Amino acid sequence: MEGVFPMTIPQEIRQTVEGKLGSYIEHRIPEHVRDEVRLKYKVRGNSVTLSEERPVFWKPDLWVGIKVAQFRFDPIGGKWTLYWADRNSKWHEYYDLAPSEDFQHLLEEVEEDPTGIFWG
Repeated sequence: MEGVFPMTIPQEIRQTVEGKLGSYIEHRIPEHVRDEVRLKYKVRGNSVTLSEERPVFWKPDLWVGIKVAQFRFDPIGGKWTLYWADRNSKWHEYYDLAPSEDFQHLLEEVEEDPTGIFWG
């Protein structure tokens, strides 16, 4: 059937991506500020969403998240596409970078953030 995608990212690719994201998060947030800010990712279907979380000022045991980026995997083409979230948490394709088989390439674009759309 044309246009029908498997519901999940293939296990081998998912493990690779989780390893890259785990390493990225470990290096992005210094240990001495992890009680003030943290990064998390969530895998759902063919997408991986990266979020930043911070504690609520008046209730520090409650953390709130802001969506940073989303990576969507096309199992037919074997490529990842990068998305950004607007202020209403609606996802938009990031057109400054073509879809890529190399997840790391997209993650580096998020880190460098040349447009200021991911980290502000």
